[in-house]
Amino acid sequence: MKLFFKSVICSFVISSLISMTGFCSVCENLQSDIFRLHIIANSDSEQDQILKLKVRDGILEYTAELFSECKNRDEAIVSAKENLEDIKRFSQDMVYSYGYDYQVDAYITEMDFDTRIYEEFTLPAGKYNALRIVIGNGQGHNWWCMLYPALCIPSAQEKKPELSLDENETDVISNPGKYEVKFRLVEIFEAIRSFFE
Repeated sequence: MKLFFKSVICSFVISSLISMTGFCSVCENLQSDIFRLHIIANSDSEQDQILKLKVRDGILEYTAELFSECKNRDEAIVSAKENLEDIKRFSQDMVYSYGYDYQVDAYITEMDFDTRIYEEFTLPAGKYNALRIVIGNGQGHNWWCMLYPALCIPSAQEKKPELSLDENETDVISNPGKYEVKFRLVEIFEAIRSFFE
């Protein structure tokens, strides 16, 4: 009987690992296909969080054309790099226009993200390239979305975003319930990998 249970457990572990291999491959493809936006508020005060969202909406409108002709993530990163000083200046002017004197920093980086659930989609944990905008001390809650493909929609707009990912990638981010356990396993794996890096 013990041998039977051991066989069942081994079979389960092996089948789980095999199914995770394909899922991890899709997650890695997502990481190489996506360019994210990461905005960090000065603090968690209500005023600073509202300012963060105003900067977000302004940035999304300002950068919409920058990424509209991009055919892949690398082109989006190049476009962001070429326009980084303008993006930073625009963000800074927005902060000033709302009566704050916080300094704004903007840069492009590769950083770890946890699994992130949005209204329309879910992104698995992993290292992603991102345009990062830090307002003031950068001690407040942050806000993420995707600049490429364009899944960042300013709050004033109501149109539904269109995906430009392949079928497997679209399925993974659009059906989080189907992959809930796998998302968690990927997050644990990414945390372990980051620790050893």
